[in-house]
This record gives sequence, structure tokens and C-alpha cells, in this order.
Amino acid sequence: MRRSADRRKFIAGNWKMNGLGQEAVALGREIRVRLQDVSRVDAAVCPPFTVLEAVGAEFAESRIKLGAQDMFWKEGGAYTGKVSGPMLKAIGCSYVILGHSECRGRFGKTDEDITDETILHFGDTNATVHLKVKAAFRYGLLPIVCVGETLTERESGSTDQIVDVQVHAAFHGLAPDQIALSTIAYEPVWAIGTGKTCDSIEANRVCGVIRHVIGRMTNAGIARGVRIQYGGSVNAENAAEILSQPDIDGALVGGQSLKPEAFAQIVLAGVRD
Repeated sequence: MRRSADRRKFIAGNWKMNGLGQEAVALGREIRVRLQDVSRVDAAVCPPFTVLEAVGAEFAESRIKLGAQDMFWKEGGAYTGKVSGPMLKAIGCSYVILGHSECRGRFGKTDEDITDETILHFGDTNATVHLKVKAAFRYGLLPIVCVGETLTERESGSTDQIVDVQVHAAFHGLAPDQIALSTIAYEPVWAIGTGKTCDSIEANRVCGVIRHVIGRMTNAGIARGVRIQYGGSVNAENAAEILSQPDIDGALVGGQSLKPEAFAQIVLAGVRD
């Protein structure tokens, strides 16, 4: 499918569990300065909850949008440790990442203390992702919905089936105009934090599968317009090749978003496409 002229590139940085106080603010400030003259690509940064408001203040007068890394689907109540959509909206968030593979307990690379027993701590399922997507729209946030397969699933030939099921589960029952405003991030789990990158041609093919699923759920016009990012060891060296693919509309960047110069180069690769 040819790229729609309406699909602006969108680069989002996911800081994961990194960033303390003024160190995080300084990082946000340097990113803002490096991107201050970039207007042809949309950019967002998703810091940890503890520094969201402080980092967001750095972006207040810029084009960079603030995003959160997760949210709970209830507005409030006895849900210890959870953060709601209204809380995120109140401190200036525009986006929220939902269903990231790490939140689903699906890791490409794990430390020795992430075991079959402790991995239950990461509890997202297709059902909870769906609830969170609905809540994001209810509270005025735009979701970045992550989908992708593990290495075992890829080697078994299940990639297309896995992303089909995950996309359908996340968006079923939503209005077409809500789906149109969503961003979908294809993140092959085996390429996250491992240094491995999915071949750009194959990544584009899977993003095309995702677009086909959206078309099946809505219509061809919405499928052409919805933005699909690639996430998985994106860096300044491979960004241009990845972003040149017709069905890849941006990147969800992990570790490299903690390096202002590298993150800026990735964003600029989107301008050059």
C-alpha cells in the first residue's frame, strides 16, 4: 500500500525505568533544544511516572508531546500502585504507551531474577490492553498500542497470527474515528533491548499485515491513514533505512531516546524520508 500523504512520521521515545529528578529534566531540556527547529516530524517523549510533570514542563512551549508508559483503566479508587488517565491528563500528557511487551511480561532479554514466577508481576493481557485503550480515549489521551511476537512465535511461523490477534483484541468495539487517531507500534519482542533489529523489509511486511487488519476492522481509508511505528533496537545508524519503508510511519525508540544526540538523529531521519 502506498504511503498516505497525511501520515506524518511520528517518533516516540520510551525512557522505560530510567531518569531521576533534575537529571531527567536536563535530559528533556537537551532533547527539546536539539529538536527546536524540527517541524515536519511529530515527536513525543515518555518518561517514568515520577518525572512526568517535571520533564513535561520542559516541553510546554515546544512541539514535543509528553507521553506516559502505561495507565490503569479505572478513573480512581482502591487500586494501589496504579495511575489513571485523568492523573496523566492533569499533568499534561497527550499520549500513553499501552501493551508494551515488557508490560505483558514478554521480554527479548531478561535479567536473572526475571523468572517464570516473578514474570507474573507484568500482568498485561489482550483483555487489559483493550480496557486501557478504551480508557485512554475516555480521558482524552492518544494510545500508542504495542504488538509483536516472541522469537519462539516467529520461528514457528506465527508472527502474522500473533499481531492479527493482538490488534483485533486491542481495538474491537472502538469507533473507527478512534482507531484512526491511534498509533500502533510493531515491536518484535526478540529485538527489544537485544541489539537485534528486524530486517527493514520484513518489518515493513508485518506493518502491512497490521494495516490490513485495521482495514478489515474499519475501512481502506482509515487503514491508509493510521500510523504504524517500528520498535526494536532502533538507532541513528538504522533509522533512515527503517523509516524509508512505505508502511512504517515512525519509531518507538527505547535506549537511544536516553541519548539526546542519537534521538535527534532518529527524528531527523524521519524528516529526510
